[in-house]
Amino acid sequence: MLYPVSLVVAGRRCVVVGGGGVAARKVAALVDAGARVAVVAPDICPPIRALPVELAERPYRQGDLDRAWLAIAATDDPAVNRLVHADGQAARVWVNAADDPEACAFTLPAVLRRGPVSVAVSTGGHSPALAGWLRDQIAAQLGPEIGALAELLSEARDELQAAGRSTEDVDWRKALDSDMLDLIKKGLMTQARERLQACLS
Repeated sequence: MLYPVSLVVAGRRCVVVGGGGVAARKVAALVDAGARVAVVAPDICPPIRALPVELAERPYRQGDLDRAWLAIAATDDPAVNRLVHADGQAARVWVNAADDPEACAFTLPAVLRRGPVSVAVSTGGHSPALAGWLRDQIAAQLGPEIGALAELLSEARDELQAAGRSTEDVDWRKALDSDMLDLIKKGLMTQARERLQACLS
């Protein structure tokens, strides 16, 4: 049983070992999350070169995980991936080895993003394909309006806190079970905001 979390990596050093297509996807996701990414690989593909990352064009060596918060091993050499994992264990750096659950201190879920809303689906490394398929099923049900709904709820939460009211005592479910989402889907943001206020009052 895994313990699911969403990590704050903004401004933190993260190391990706590998320079191919798989590594490029991992690097892009870390950059999107604001991480300071270092890439170590003898050959680095153009998509990685186009990103604002630190490049070390050489084979991985011990010490590359120094000062890192987490690392991802995404090479096509299982021995290198296992070495990165072992070094991470010794240095207390969380390591994920692509396609090798036994060499992972954490797994990466399939992620769906809609504005500030993130839905992560994990199979604990058993089947990334299933995780991706489930994410796509959920994506078919959740359009961009769910992000707008999250923003609306966030505004209301901030207003309650500014007024000195507790946000824990509010019946948020009443608002969510109303027709707010339908109003947002129709582009009726003013009416949706009024409905939310009515439910919270």
